Amino acid sequence: MSLKNKIDFAVVIRVKNANPNGDPLNGNRPRTDYEGFGEISDVCLKRKIRNRMLAEGAEVFVQSADNNVDGMLSLKARAESEEWGLGKDVFDSKKTSNEKLTKLACAKWLDTRSFGQLFAFKTKAGGLSLGIRGPVTIQSAYSVEPVNIVSSQIAKSVNGVEDKKAKSSDTLGMKHRVDSAVYVTYGAMSPQLAVRTGFDADDAQAIKDALLMLFEGDASSARPEGSMSVEKLVWWEHDSGLGKYSSAKVHGSLSVAPDGSLEIQELEGLVPEVLEGR
Repeated sequence: MSLKNKIDFAVVIRVKNANPNGDPLNGNRPRTDYEGFGEISDVCLKRKIRNRMLAEGAEVFVQSADNNVDGMLSLKARAESEEWGLGKDVFDSKKTSNEKLTKLACAKWLDTRSFGQLFAFKTKAGGLSLGIRGPVTIQSAYSVEPVNIVSSQIAKSVNGVEDKKAKSSDTLGMKHRVDSAVYVTYGAMSPQLAVRTGFDADDAQAIKDALLMLFEGDASSARPEGSMSVEKLVWWEHDSGLGKYSSAKVHGSLSVAPDGSLEIQELEGLVPEVLEGR
């Protein structure tokens, strides 16, 4: 049975001496908006949720190259794989309707029935373009205050390839970090869209668990272990599918201070659950 009640949520994230989400169009500096507030894109956050899903043993369709568990080198290869996907025949429009393909894909992959998916690639039957809307949406995270970005010059002083004649010159580069900041992201789960994908209460719990441990197993030189953490997860579960209040009003009831402390405006009939990050 699909999700019955609407859910809103917010995640408070603390960053300490890390690059939470580098911008490849800006020398991999931490993303900021035009007013200097730090940003972690929604795509980045969904990537980390998917990684947590994989760590918990769930089947995930969109896997990154550095967290690939099945050896498939493309989405098309994974989709058409007999072992890891649905098989080539399923993606033949002459044999499978869009409705049936939607049900099969959502039943197979947790991230597809959560976030939706666009299947768009060439097939034996010509081409496939199928869009599935998912019930789970998440916004980009923004810092509570403008962030201070520190840039350090680094050098590589070893040879990349063997050269018997001479030692190669040092290679210079830049490394960027945010000293200290608190970010907040908001999201929601729609029962109306969950009906089509089959997203249910167990799937909602899987997302909840993933959010509480969002940065575990995500360490890198730009984000050392412990430099990013979930401070709080605020979880509002309504008593109906439509919800007692709009997501905008629910999200607007939360205020986050620069030190990470919360103030939540009371909404009649909707009591939030506040959880500590794990």
